[in-house]
Order: sequence, then C-alpha cells, then structure tokens
Amino acid sequence: MFRRALNCAAVPAVAALTVIGGLAPAARAEEIPKAPGHRLVSHYEGGPATAAPLPGEAPPQHPFLAPNGRSGMHSDAAGSATSPWSGPLGKNPQVKSEKIAALGGECATATFDAGGRLVTVCGTFSGFKVKLLEPRTLATLAEYQLPQRSSTVEAITSLDFAKIFKDTSGGAYFYLDDQDRAVLADSRQHVLRLSHSQNPDGSWKFTVDNDWDLTGQVPHDCVSWTNLWPSGTCDPVTSVMPDWNGRIWWVTRQGRVGTVDPASGQIRSVRLEGEEIQNSFSVAEDGVSIVTDHALYSFRTRADGTPEAQWRQTYDRGTGTKPGSVNQGSGTTPDLFGNGYVAITDNADDRMNVLVYRRGTDVPADRRLVCKVPVFGSGASTTDNSLITWGNSIIVENNYGYENPTSLLLGKSVVGGVSRIDVRADGSGCDTVWESAIRAPSVVPKLSTANGLLYFYEKEPNFWGIDSWYLTAVDFRTGERRWRQLTGTGPLYDNNWAPITLGPDGTAYVGVFNGIVAVRDGG
Repeated sequence: MFRRALNCAAVPAVAALTVIGGLAPAARAEEIPKAPGHRLVSHYEGGPATAAPLPGEAPPQHPFLAPNGRSGMHSDAAGSATSPWSGPLGKNPQVKSEKIAALGGECATATFDAGGRLVTVCGTFSGFKVKLLEPRTLATLAEYQLPQRSSTVEAITSLDFAKIFKDTSGGAYFYLDDQDRAVLADSRQHVLRLSHSQNPDGSWKFTVDNDWDLTGQVPHDCVSWTNLWPSGTCDPVTSVMPDWNGRIWWVTRQGRVGTVDPASGQIRSVRLEGEEIQNSFSVAEDGVSIVTDHALYSFRTRADGTPEAQWRQTYDRGTGTKPGSVNQGSGTTPDLFGNGYVAITDNADDRMNVLVYRRGTDVPADRRLVCKVPVFGSGASTTDNSLITWGNSIIVENNYGYENPTSLLLGKSVVGGVSRIDVRADGSGCDTVWESAIRAPSVVPKLSTANGLLYFYEKEPNFWGIDSWYLTAVDFRTGERRWRQLTGTGPLYDNNWAPITLGPDGTAYVGVFNGIVAVRDGG
C-alpha cells in the first residue's frame, strides 16, 4: 500500500565552505600499512593480457549524469558496472595507496570529473567525507565533511560494530551529474548538490550549491551524540539518482520512495509499507527500477512528481538473512540491459537464482519472467553486489560468508564463485556460459568493454594466516584468470563492499578499509 506525502523548498547554499567544509591543502598521500607476511606471498601471477574489445553498445547516456563510466558506483544509469576505458592489462603493474584516516577511511564510490580527478566519498569514524583526489598520487585536493551517521554512534556506544557494516546510507551511493557536481543524501536526511572549483592560488574547494531538506517526509529522530536515546523513528536515506527528466529520486531504508524537483524544490514521496530498501536503483527512459526485500518495482511519476508504481514483481526472499547479505532479500541493484530486460538475484534458501524479467508495462504477468537460473553451491550462495551486464550477458559473484573485515582474518576466505549467464537471442530462456572458482568476498566488480577483462578483488585461504588481497583480471569470454597483482596484506586492504572503478587513464581503483588503492600498468 502506498502512502503519499507532500512538501517543498530547496535551501540554496551561501558561500563556499572552508576548514571542514571545503578547502584542504594538497597533502602528500600516505601509504596504507601492510600487515606482516607480505614478503612471503606471491606478488604477481599470470601474464599480461592483450586487449580484446567487446562488440556491442553501451547503455544510453543519461542526460543528467556525467558520461558513462565515471558517474557512480555502478558506472551508468542502467547499473551495468561496465567501463568504456581499458583497465590495467597486467604489464608490470604498479600499486599505489592512500591512507585516509587513522580508523577506517574506506573510499567506496569513486567518480571522475572532466579533468580526470577523483570525486569520492570516504567513510571514517568521525563521519563521511566528500574528497577530491589527484588521480596519480591520490593526494587530497579538497574535502567536505558530512555529518556522522547514527550507525557509527550506535556502534561506538554499544561496541557492536556490525551496525556500521550493514548501513548503506549517508552518502556512499552518490552520483556525479552532467555538470560534475556530486549529489548525495547525508545522514540528516538532506539531499546535497556540491560543486568543486579551483581558487586563484591553485587550491581546490567544494561548494554546496543546493540543500534539499527531506525531513518533512522522512522520520528523522536519529541517534546522535546529543540524542543518544531517541523516542521516535529514524529512516536513513539509502540512495539518490536522477530520472530522464532531471528529477532527483531518493529511497530510504524503510521503503520510502521520493522525488525532488531541482527547479522548484518540490518534494513528493510514497511509502512501500513493510518493505526495506538497502541497495541503489537504476534508471532508463521507461522508468525507475527499484528492488526492495520483497519485490522488484518499475516506477514513474505522476504529473505532480509523486512516484507511482508501473508494475511490481515479487521474488523468493527466502526465510532469513544469509551470511554475506545485508538483509533478507535481493542484494542487487537492478540491471537494465539487452532488449528491454531487467536482472536481479533472489534470496532463495538453498541456491540463489539470477532472475531476468521483461520490463514493458504491457507485458502479461505470465510472460514477465524470462529465466530463473540457480547459481553456486547448495546452501552457500548469496550476493550483495550489482550484477555486470553487457549485451545479453550477466556476470554474478558469490559473497556467501562475508560479513565484515573480521570475517576473513587469519587467512580465512569465502567459498567464492563467479558465473556468466547469457539470455538467449530469441528471449526463450538463459544459459550458463562458464563458471569460475574466483573468490571475491565482497567487491563490486567491473568489466572493461575496451579490453574484454573483468576485474575482481580476490582473497584465497592461506595456511599461514596471511591475509593477501589481489586485483584479479578474468577473461570475459572464457572465465579464465589472466593475471593478478597483490595490493596489500591485512584487514586494512579488505575492500568491505566497495567497488572497483576503472579510470580514464587505465588505472583500477579499489576502495579499501583504510582508504583507496590504485593499480596501473608500469613502464
């Protein structure tokens, strides 16, 4: 059942913010420390690959997003997790890292402005920070401090740090718009639009261009250091994305779906009663695709901007939350691909399934499902990451067993597994093309369509208790591992759900628990 709510008004920002708000000296990057044992494990395996570009067309370019490949966690509006640029080919790979904070510091979503600089959001125990990084050295050029999330305060006061690792709110899902502005929802239930610019002296700054307050629509009695025992409800905003008309859509953990009209500041929302949204969502000209822990939806807006469901499709949500999942439901952001398809995974108890549906509003209920393909082993399959889609192909990764950076200490790993599934050309079903034993515990992987390589962040079991993390390149066509490069050892190099991001200069960036890592070909 839907429940409507109405409200208004964007608050224009004033001047550029300084100190914690905008200016930061271009400090020299500090490397992330490696744990003992890094000299005892292999640093490089395999051999350089030859670029083999993939045929096909990229998802349509969204008119209100930065160009495909540099606009957000999942690369584009369709959620394809593909990049038009070549990542490293494995030719004498060089590794660079930046330590962001003494505790934490993970830089999850990474985007690129028109000059190739990284715009990212990094999570620390003092709060999230929007950061502008120099792409080669990873030095910080500017930063903007976001308010601390309730989950961090709860974790510190209760000593239950699992609360942090299952919180997807606070700005991790942000996007870069067509004017290189970062758009995000902070932990105060405000949607911010931030630009960055260079000062006459060469330094950089962030400026808040717009601040839209959602608290008239969203319960906001949240835990903070000045409100340790709230009596009301707190509903964190999970993600934001624009639709094809420029409206900014937002979703909350407790099933609210809303829009902001950037021109008027008008805010509209509905509530999906009893449903939870922990993932991001995808957008095409035919609508906004959102998955809850109960169902997959396609939304559009009414004339006044109020979200309205075009169709709803339930799936098997299983009987509980698996180790490796944030909640009891699909862990995927919907992928829009092929000839009008949308793909997610379910949460079936024995074996998770990849589900492909037809998107059209005129599709009969008995023809909406294209295929249901079980993946990975019995009793050990789940994913909490986006699928990769290119053409009619789908790549899915197994995250079963990963909870947080403590899960894999002392040489432990996950059962792992990666599969490629293709939708048949006639739409009559799907087939498994290959299966791989790659163990990528929690990374959002990427595909370079320019070189035909899939990139994963791999960790294998180690008898001696050494925690070794590798950037791994896999052949999209065959599933064969081509090469892998050690990035570091120990829990500070655990990526903890952050994505791999391929940059325009051929660098692969990985957000890790203590900051960010870059791998690029040498020579």
